[in-house]
Amino acid sequence: MVQAPAESASVPREAVVALTDAARLDAVASVLTEAGFSVRKAPDATSLAGALEGNSAAVVLLDTELTDGYAWEGTPVLLLVDLAGDFDLAQLEPWGIADYISYDAAARELTHRVETLIGRARERRRIRAEAEFLRESLRNVSAAIRGTNSPQQMAGHLVRGFGESLGVDHVWFTTFQDSRVPRISAQWCLPGHSKLPDTLGSFEEAAREQTTSLWSAAEALAVPDHQTEQSAALAEGLREWSGLGPVRASVALPVGEGETALGIVWIAQVAGPRDWTRAEIALIQHVAGNLAHSLIQGHLISAQLQVLQQLRELDKAKTDFLATVNHELRTPLTSITAYLDMIRDGAGGPVPAGIESMMDVISRNSDRLRRLIEDMLTVSQQDTPGTLSLKQVELGQVLRIVVAALRPLAESRNVTISGADSHEDVKVQADEAQLEQVFTNIVANAIKFTPHGGRISITFMSADSAGGSPCAAVSITDTGVGIPDQEIAQVFTRFYRASNASSAAIPGSGLGLAIAQDIVRRHGGTLDLSSVLGKGTTVSVTLPVDGPPAEDGGENDDAGPGGPTPGDESTG
Repeated sequence: MVQAPAESASVPREAVVALTDAARLDAVASVLTEAGFSVRKAPDATSLAGALEGNSAAVVLLDTELTDGYAWEGTPVLLLVDLAGDFDLAQLEPWGIADYISYDAAARELTHRVETLIGRARERRRIRAEAEFLRESLRNVSAAIRGTNSPQQMAGHLVRGFGESLGVDHVWFTTFQDSRVPRISAQWCLPGHSKLPDTLGSFEEAAREQTTSLWSAAEALAVPDHQTEQSAALAEGLREWSGLGPVRASVALPVGEGETALGIVWIAQVAGPRDWTRAEIALIQHVAGNLAHSLIQGHLISAQLQVLQQLRELDKAKTDFLATVNHELRTPLTSITAYLDMIRDGAGGPVPAGIESMMDVISRNSDRLRRLIEDMLTVSQQDTPGTLSLKQVELGQVLRIVVAALRPLAESRNVTISGADSHEDVKVQADEAQLEQVFTNIVANAIKFTPHGGRISITFMSADSAGGSPCAAVSITDTGVGIPDQEIAQVFTRFYRASNASSAAIPGSGLGLAIAQDIVRRHGGTLDLSSVLGKGTTVSVTLPVDGPPAEDGGENDDAGPGGPTPGDESTG
């Protein structure tokens, strides 16, 4: 075992002799002086108190008349008594006095008893110091184990910490096959000793069964302290497995959680015998308990990190796939729409009346495909969002542009849109192109899910947020099919479509609201939705007048109304 700092042998031995009888005081002091002690004499209580100042005495000798008022913890006391009198030896314990001797004892006996008391006291201090030193060393081992999420590093801290703190020849640790922890092993040995095998090999099943038995009994197998038949089998099995030959002392320590052991620590001493103290066994059991808990936690964290890394890789693969698909779909779609426009312009000659209606179908579906491609591209860009191009935007103007673009679609379904022509002047700091996309997605959804003859109402006004800061509030209400209550929370999930929309074969990708919500959040605003099945839906958007907070916002390209308009194309 690593030794605690030892007491200095050069410190002079001091003895305090407190006797009320002057002749006896001088006689006892003379005996101790001849034995090499530095003696301070105390004929009364006052002198005794002064002699004990500083607590440097190695031993105190006194008679019964000077025992009151002192706590003798730590300093050995030899009481001088008259054995021929009526002294009651039972008084020694409450006084905290270690031993007694007769006034008439020979000088040699007196010196021997004093030396014995001092030796016992020194041994008790040594044991306490070593126990505290070991406790502090193993406390550091536990701290190192808790300071990492790597199971292999935990095992390394354990074997090295046990080896250096206990001063043994070998420390070896392994986990068994168990879903709670990874398979790891680690070992430490003093220089000059051969390494042990890396695994238990064919002995593992027997070792696991016997170790679990120890774990169930909440015991560590300390050899040669005690051995049952099964523990003896484990000790012998480990010795044969290790190939060490004679093992003078060892500890087999189960590492477990719940009802079964998940690993074993084997500590071996081959250089000489050793008696394992209860304090040592208790401390290493405590550290092993910390190891078991940390291994399980570390294994869970490692598994979570692996899953997170896999999710990141999948997300990147999805983003790359979307970007590639968008590029590959845009190229033929551009060609289709270009030739369609050329045919309509008469480049191929007059278009028969029947063909014109077919061309309208092609045009509408081309627009749908274009919007879907643009939504997918927007989703892939949201995963690595760029900077917002902020400027002062008139909200009413944005809404009027959106409604003008979507009015042909609304008229084809005989849906009325009202409220966008309000001339209230509401301005916000925002990315104009992205706001157009937000309201285009919301209004297009409202048109798509509103039956023929339905209505869409748009309102916008200045308001105050919950925190009291100025904001703009936009509300878009339709008389459409509505959304089932249990599905409202999911409509902002990418690619999610309400069950009634799917059953009615209403076309869509399930991306519009997810895109809109992301853009609104990046502006520091909120997007809320309320709906009544069969009666309609209201989508409410609030935007801070001063733009997003500094940590969320983008570059303010132009704070004035005359700044350049971003060139991003809004999605349909």
